[in-house]
Amino acid sequence: YDIAFAQGKNIFASVGADGSVRLFDLRSLEHSTIIYESENLHPLLRLAWNKQDPNYLATILTDSPRTVILDIRVPSLPVAVLGAHSACVNAVAWAPHSSCHICTCSDDNQALIWDLKSMPKPIDDPILAYNAEDHVNQLQWSSSQPDWVAIAFNRKMQILRV
Repeated sequence: YDIAFAQGKNIFASVGADGSVRLFDLRSLEHSTIIYESENLHPLLRLAWNKQDPNYLATILTDSPRTVILDIRVPSLPVAVLGAHSACVNAVAWAPHSSCHICTCSDDNQALIWDLKSMPKPIDDPILAYNAEDHVNQLQWSSSQPDWVAIAFNRKMQILRV
């Protein structure tokens, strides 16, 4: 369902209906490495690489309120699971200027910003929350203006200063 390239590397990853995160190397496309399989092989919808630290990526499960953070150096086990949303997560974006901040958005009308610097300790609560008028379907964190996050919901888009 999704594909993303690691920053400055020959590596990319994919997620899909089989519930796995697969790593590929452009120099050797004959095979891939499965670094994570979701519980009960639940389909994975999206993934995003950390823009500052290519060892970390995030993925979201279809119809799930959880976001899974992975360290590719430690396959199979999530380094963190973010679970403060009350409805399915629709998108995820890493901060362009920080290796430990990530934003998630959900059908619960929220965009949440998380501080992950305490990993691998559990991360229970986000550091910032924004409540939109409707389900938040997509988000982008500006790489040129890192104080701004854009969210899309219903027929609207809002730019949020974080």
